[in-house]
Amino acid sequence: MTVAQPDVTVVIGAYEAMPYLVECLASVEAQTLDPARIEVIAVDDGSRDGTGEYLEEFAARAPMPVTVIRQENSGGPSGPRNVGLGKATGRYVFFLDADDRLGAEALERMVAMADANGTDVVLGKIQGVNRNAAKSMFGKNVGRTDVFSSNIKFTLSAQKLFRRELLTRHDMRFDESLWTGEDALFTMEAYLRADGISVVADYTCYYLVGRTDGKQVTKTGSYTLRFDSARALMGLLERLVPPGAKRDVLMVRPFLVTVLPQFGPIFLRNDEEIRRTKLELAKPLMDAYWNEGVAQRLNVHERLRLELVARQRSDLLVDVLEFIQAKTEPTPVLKKRNTQLYLAYPHYGSAEAGLPDRVYLAEPREAKAYPGWRKDPTEAFLRGFTRKVRRRLSRLRRRTVRPGGTAAV
Repeated sequence: MTVAQPDVTVVIGAYEAMPYLVECLASVEAQTLDPARIEVIAVDDGSRDGTGEYLEEFAARAPMPVTVIRQENSGGPSGPRNVGLGKATGRYVFFLDADDRLGAEALERMVAMADANGTDVVLGKIQGVNRNAAKSMFGKNVGRTDVFSSNIKFTLSAQKLFRRELLTRHDMRFDESLWTGEDALFTMEAYLRADGISVVADYTCYYLVGRTDGKQVTKTGSYTLRFDSARALMGLLERLVPPGAKRDVLMVRPFLVTVLPQFGPIFLRNDEEIRRTKLELAKPLMDAYWNEGVAQRLNVHERLRLELVARQRSDLLVDVLEFIQAKTEPTPVLKKRNTQLYLAYPHYGSAEAGLPDRVYLAEPREAKAYPGWRKDPTEAFLRGFTRKVRRRLSRLRRRTVRPGGTAAV
């Protein structure tokens, strides 16, 4: 008898996951998708708290086929995920962390969304439990989008539905050399290579659980690991996206999420040696990838801090951070008939500091919050015209792609 291919393989990497694993597996068992259309590959990564034994108990009673693999501890989530991915047979793969849980209709809704739209990746709405979760990309259901024209670049965790054929075709695996940010690298590559991405926003598909026992699988690690993560993600973007506006849009993510926090309030608490090391680690990244196209997509205080990092000006950066920490509001300076607004953070207009005024220039999305600023009609026209041209070119490209084909990245 021929066994039908399952719709989705749920890959669970588990390390010291009790008692959270109980609810995690209960959420898999409660799925409204037919159990015959689900397979589970669970990898116990050297646990000693009963995790492996509980997985085997679940496998013996679960309504869907469950494979349990027990191995020596690998040191991170990448190894177990790669093992599970190598054993997967489903049309789609979903990576479920052992301390999180699924909404009952999650797999059914995500598989249906992918099938209806022919997309390769599906994001399901996430809700944090005792921790924060991404929200900006879950405003409404989206049948088909891409990483350039949406906010999905700000959710790069692995908890997505991936078409397995996409992962197989590109031999995609989690980078086991990274101790943090390995999921961001994997998910961004999938976004870039995908023939369309969907968003399920009207139903909570995933509950991201914050553990209270200090055993969260996600590694905080030292600050050096954060720079490793940023370097890997920026390198991926350099390899897969040509220079220009599209690359700049995506580069915002590692600069804003990974690099900039190292030069926030924590920098004031760092000793001089750590400050110096952070600037040294940041320098090659700033030299290679920091440019005006990235800078103009940030708010002034973000741009200013990163510009000072690029210039290796720790002394000026400390002034700015102390200003921000004191919750001082920068004085708005209006110029060019009130169509340009500068925010006078420390060292604005200082010849000694040598920072160009453009670093302090607020983009319209930020400037509109200040009374007196008005949009430059010429600039507004040019921006609108550019958007129209881009939309028309995008439609034209879609029409020229052959059915079933994928656009080059």
